[in-house]
This record gives sequence, C-alpha cells and structure tokens, in this order.
Amino acid sequence: MNQSDFNQTFRKRTKKLAILIINFYTQIPNKNEAIRIIGRQLMRSVTSTGANFRATCIARSYKERFAKICIVVEEADETLYWLELFEESDLKINIPKNIKQEALEISKVMSVSRVKIKSCL
Repeated sequence: MNQSDFNQTFRKRTKKLAILIINFYTQIPNKNEAIRIIGRQLMRSVTSTGANFRATCIARSYKERFAKICIVVEEADETLYWLELFEESDLKINIPKNIKQEALEISKVMSVSRVKIKSCL
C-alpha cells in the first residue's frame, strides 16, 4: 500500500471509529456523572485521533509528521484506556467488539507508523 492509499484508508477508519463511538455513547441510558465524564473523555480522545491523523497527512516535513503521529499514538491509546474503564469499572458498560477491535488495530498501526516515520528523520 502506498502512502496516499494508507492516508486515505486511515483517514476513513479513524473517522468511522469516532462516529461509532459517538453513536454508541449516545445510546447509553442513565448517564450518571462517571459515565458522562468518561464518555466525554472518550469522545475527545477518539476525535483527536482522527483529527491529528489528518494533520499528519498534510504535514510539511518529516519532523512535523513525526510530531503529529506521536499525538495520534497517544490519543489512540487513550481511547483504549477510556473503553477499558467503561468495561472494567462498576459501570459495567459493554463495549461492542467491533469498536474495541478497531480501536486496538488503529492504535497498533499508528504505533508502527510512528516507528517508520522516525526512521526517516
């Protein structure tokens, strides 16, 4: 897969994941304070993942691209953290498998991408 195809694919995938999480969160009934706080953080991290990945696609240099991909990796990992909190806390909110799997795959791919970009510096 060339760089242009990779960028296009992951622009779509990060956006789709954000939409899946937004739609999932809006369907949770009885949002107590903990659910609202975790949900807001989750939506911030997943939307930041996508927005910062888009920024990597238009970076003006490898240094700028590396800086942005580092943010993407952090935000993707944070998204996984908030999903885990929903499931492992007493809130017992079950995250659909497709959401967890996609978040994990994006996190892994972005981590590998960061290593590859760093090697070009």
